[in-house]
Amino acid sequence: MASPQPGILAPLTPLARYASYHLIPGADPRKSLRALRDAADGDQTVVGLGLSLVSLLECGIDELRVFPEFSGFGLDVPSTPAALWLWLRGTDRGELYNRHRALDALLGSAFRADRVLDGFIHGGGRDLTGYEDGTENPKGKAAIAAAVSEREGIAGSSFVAVQQWQHDLSRYDAMSTEEQDHCIGRRRSDNEELEHSPESAHVKRTAQESFDPEAFVVRRSMPWAEGRDCGLLFTAFGCSFDAFEAQFRRMLGVEDGTMDALFTFTRPLTGAYFWCPPVKNKKLDLSALNV
Repeated sequence: MASPQPGILAPLTPLARYASYHLIPGADPRKSLRALRDAADGDQTVVGLGLSLVSLLECGIDELRVFPEFSGFGLDVPSTPAALWLWLRGTDRGELYNRHRALDALLGSAFRADRVLDGFIHGGGRDLTGYEDGTENPKGKAAIAAAVSEREGIAGSSFVAVQQWQHDLSRYDAMSTEEQDHCIGRRRSDNEELEHSPESAHVKRTAQESFDPEAFVVRRSMPWAEGRDCGLLFTAFGCSFDAFEAQFRRMLGVEDGTMDALFTFTRPLTGAYFWCPPVKNKKLDLSALNV
């Protein structure tokens, strides 16, 4: 019986590596995908497939689509689709690097990596701004219901939205503590939700139970830092993309013209959607793609 890739619902590991790939023009991906199927356990290596790859295999996954672009209110949100996405989870940076090299060798006849970025746990699960991330994540059976599809034919699979956000920490540091807390809608000191935060506060913009239907996702985000640049590698798993899109549209002010206060100090550099197939007997189950 197929089940979700274990890494999706497991606690975050101290370190991670994220890699997105394009398909080499004219290449047949089936051999590489069969090799990946046998090498990726879904726990230490979580795999997502993009629309371009699934479409090439002529096996449609109805829920899978391209990440939507957005321009408005002085903000541009990019769509940066990819054919394949790997989330390598672990505790040793050297091991992650070598595992990625081995996977690259398996995929090399059909895929090339476009983006590779390392993530890490900070402060026990905090963003680099110091605020706890994923406080409102559903747990237990509620997490499974939010993140895992039960649809016949793809039961046990998940859909992930992936964005690399870049922070302007100099701008953030220039804010008062009260302004910072009002951006998030929580006190950084104790993570308590503010009773009287502005409508632009991130917590108010994304309150999952305030949507109709409710918009629950399972966040597995991690900070990143390279040179002087830093931010958050945002990943949100769902049984479809509908909950993520409902939240993100409200963050962008599409409904009422009020943008999320997060945009005062951070912005997304990328945006992509992937289908994460289930696992069966500790291997990826690609039967929905006839692979």
